[in-house]
Amino acid sequence: MVEHKPFLVALNLTLRCNLACAHCYLDAGTRDSGDANELDSNDVKRILAQISETNPACMVVMTGGEPLLRPDIYELCAYAADLGLMVVVGTNGTLLTHNNVRHLVQAGVHGVGISVDSLTPAFHDAFRGWKGALQHTLNGIAQCREQGLSFQIHTSIHQANVGQVDEIMTWAHQQGALVMNFFFLVCTGRGEKMTDITAQQYEQVLAHLLGVQDHYAGMLVRARCAPHFKRLAYQRDPASPLTRAQGYEGGGCLAGLHYCRVTPQGAVTVCPYVEESVGSLHQASFGQIWEQAVTFQQLRNPSLGGKCGRCEFSVLCGGCRARPFAMNGDLFGEDRLCSYEPQGLPVIAVQSVAVDSPVSWHKEASACLHRLPYFLQKMIKNKVEKAAREQQLETVTKDFMDTLRQARFGKQFSKPGNQNKSVHP
Repeated sequence: MVEHKPFLVALNLTLRCNLACAHCYLDAGTRDSGDANELDSNDVKRILAQISETNPACMVVMTGGEPLLRPDIYELCAYAADLGLMVVVGTNGTLLTHNNVRHLVQAGVHGVGISVDSLTPAFHDAFRGWKGALQHTLNGIAQCREQGLSFQIHTSIHQANVGQVDEIMTWAHQQGALVMNFFFLVCTGRGEKMTDITAQQYEQVLAHLLGVQDHYAGMLVRARCAPHFKRLAYQRDPASPLTRAQGYEGGGCLAGLHYCRVTPQGAVTVCPYVEESVGSLHQASFGQIWEQAVTFQQLRNPSLGGKCGRCEFSVLCGGCRARPFAMNGDLFGEDRLCSYEPQGLPVIAVQSVAVDSPVSWHKEASACLHRLPYFLQKMIKNKVEKAAREQQLETVTKDFMDTLRQARFGKQFSKPGNQNKSVHP
């Protein structure tokens, strides 16, 4: 039986925002006080404690709106970090001043996800609704580098910037980003009337992202809101570590399986792009909703419609659930942004990775493994143990993990205290 723990929870802490982005799923506004019904500090701490009880290794993304506009953001981050949760702050980057970055580091924040949609100031600023936004974000990135705070770059792909993918990737690598995440637009909220890319463009961009996985030393390149990525990875190489068949649980549609969102008012939804609540955290605990919500149960044993239901990749991919919901309210409908036609073959199942011989783990190495995001641990464990067997080692040590990390990412990503302290082999 598959265990469904929450690997990742997005906490939309506020509707307050200093920008007015064209694609915002929350339709967040340039407000000083936010919504009157937003969760207060005690509410958020209660929810964080409940998330920790459900999965102590969960990654929690503090986001908004713009989370740095909440006066208690550092207090909340420190509380989550003290619980042992992996804390990431999702921000537009414009408020990452020297003092704000210092406070985030002191609060135990693991890293920040920073939105950059174009390197052309006029384009980015118009998209974000504020002249000068890009320059402020670039200044924020410089502060993260200076103070050793890991950062990811997040880019939302749509018709207007789909041709800038390579430029943004190369720039992100030069900046020292730990991860380059490309988000594929789901037309909800303020972005409801935006023009999405075509199914053919979707396929081309995902194939391209797969092809550059090893081109940027020290930076992971990932597609988000793009479960087709798993299908393409499997088609290219059935043994690819990017497929769920090989133990990597991230990258596909995790809604309700290992991921959910909490709204600023305390509702739980399957993901940020689906507004329909599955339960209120004012009426039930996070654990109760996670285990008992009917929609979550349905997502864990879905009956998919259209070609998604006929597809041999229905387990490895399954399509984005938010897109059909945005189109016609059917959470389990066909994902029309997939151009693949099912071949009538048997469904490809999740497979256990064969272990040739047992490998033990030293206590320090095991601690390093468990500091990684929960959804990566199985894949990384398999890779490290395979390398150990190839070198005829019976025990995985921290030094061995450091050696693998250096071989994959370079020595600068393995120094004590380095900003990229959790980069995996």
